[in-house]
Amino acid sequence: MSASHITTHILDTAAGRPAPGVTVELAARSGDGWTTIATGQTDSDGRARDLGAASQPAGDYRLTFFTGDYFASQGVSTFFPEVSLVFTLADIDEHYHVPLLLSPFAYSTYRGS
Repeated sequence: MSASHITTHILDTAAGRPAPGVTVELAARSGDGWTTIATGQTDSDGRARDLGAASQPAGDYRLTFFTGDYFASQGVSTFFPEVSLVFTLADIDEHYHVPLLLSPFAYSTYRGS
């Protein structure tokens, strides 16, 4: 189990495998803007487990995935050079896992476990 309250993983659905080496930034809404909490990279299994503290306050958060660099390293063109997902952390006692299913021209996400 991760020490981070918020985690993610990326699956490259076009290649049928995890997406390693993707830079991921976690930010919290702060007034009218965003404050970066942590930056990490996905591991060989496409997971980013160390994004911030074990506990975060309730509020709005944003995960930004720098997908352009990942696809460039694969020699693949992409329509989405980055993907930003904004979500609400409502229950401070629950773990929040926000996966990204990614291809060069589409993406989807869901609330994971």
